[in-house]
Amino acid sequence: MKLLLLAALVVLAAPAFAAERVIASRVWPAEEYTRVTIETPRAVKHQFFLVTDPHRLVIDLEGVDLDNELKSLPAKVGDSDPYIRGLRVAVNRPGVVRVVFDLRAEVKPSVFPLAPAGEYKHRLVLDLYPATPKDPLMALVARPDPIKEIAQAPMVETPADLPVVKLDPAKATEPRKLAQAADPKKEKEKAPIKDRLVIVAVDAGHGGEDPGARGKHGTREKDVTLAIAKRLKIAIDKEPNMRAVLVRDGDYFVPLGDRVVKARRVQADLFVSVHADAWVKPDARGSSVFALSERGATSAAARMLAQKENQSDLIGGVNFGVRDPVLARTLLDLSQTATINDSLKLGRHVLSELGDVNELHKQSVEQAGFAVLKAPDVPSILVETAFISNPEEEKRLKDGAYQEKMSAAILSGIKRYLAQNPPLARQRLVTN
Repeated sequence: MKLLLLAALVVLAAPAFAAERVIASRVWPAEEYTRVTIETPRAVKHQFFLVTDPHRLVIDLEGVDLDNELKSLPAKVGDSDPYIRGLRVAVNRPGVVRVVFDLRAEVKPSVFPLAPAGEYKHRLVLDLYPATPKDPLMALVARPDPIKEIAQAPMVETPADLPVVKLDPAKATEPRKLAQAADPKKEKEKAPIKDRLVIVAVDAGHGGEDPGARGKHGTREKDVTLAIAKRLKIAIDKEPNMRAVLVRDGDYFVPLGDRVVKARRVQADLFVSVHADAWVKPDARGSSVFALSERGATSAAARMLAQKENQSDLIGGVNFGVRDPVLARTLLDLSQTATINDSLKLGRHVLSELGDVNELHKQSVEQAGFAVLKAPDVPSILVETAFISNPEEEKRLKDGAYQEKMSAAILSGIKRYLAQNPPLARQRLVTN
């Protein structure tokens, strides 16, 4: 009897089950998709389902405490969020917290956990994509923006005896190769090529859950790169025969492979990725330009930088379980010697111009295996504008006048490259 009484007292004295606390919750709205992240010390079990009429997404979090951080999540949904109208959080049953998303329209959700990476602990990610993805070219045309001229750009005047080329989307054959494959005997028979718009994909590095490097005074790389990218777009759009497309136009995360695909979907002629370098020592300084390498990095520093930048998908958060096989083929296609040569030419011109704005960290274009530079048919460079880890350069990177000079230098380098390497006219292509 005493033993039973003692056991009962032990049970009563035992602490109650401690629910998992929420470290942080964040909402990243964008036209492409809205991301919601819930960060906890340990991974949490979850279930979700969709409800129609009206459209809602319901997610149940098991063993999570309805603490102040989770209660604050509804207030983080803005009125301008394109997919979430509102959000409710409450205890559904013992040990289960239910989060209900009131949606503006039907969505295609992607819900997945992320293991600790970078500064983050365990995260549960909810990506809300439109049920019908927007066509990137049509979206550009629909905006009140000069970029709509891309769709109206002059084509090659095709002679009657020249067959129409059918493009197989799976093979993603590019116009440059089609032009090279033309019969040389018929070159003189072609009508003269008209001027056309040159499309430059401007990629602001990092974004959203991936802040990139941080300066001593708290400056985030993702903010600096977006500011410079926007200024570069404005400068490019002022050129009579050039237009820029921002790969990322807000504070949200874009996977590395998607950046490549977005550039190719708008038939970009050039791809420029903007970054702000960081190093363990604060005295590292200067601007650099990088191109892709097929054979390995040109220096240990270049290899380390590429490894760091390629971790963006782990930090920003990618659901690797649903990778697009076409995208995978694109990223693995390294038969791009001609494109890399063009990238090096572009990089040299840009690096030369950057030397008038900032001292150069390296006097030549370096190469490494940057995932974001792997478009097999678009000359691509990565520009490290300065070292954000250097307090002096961090201060300059935040300065609007310096950002203007940096974007102007990049544009000057692009124009010098185009003067010597004019882009081929676009062929009229017919898809199956």
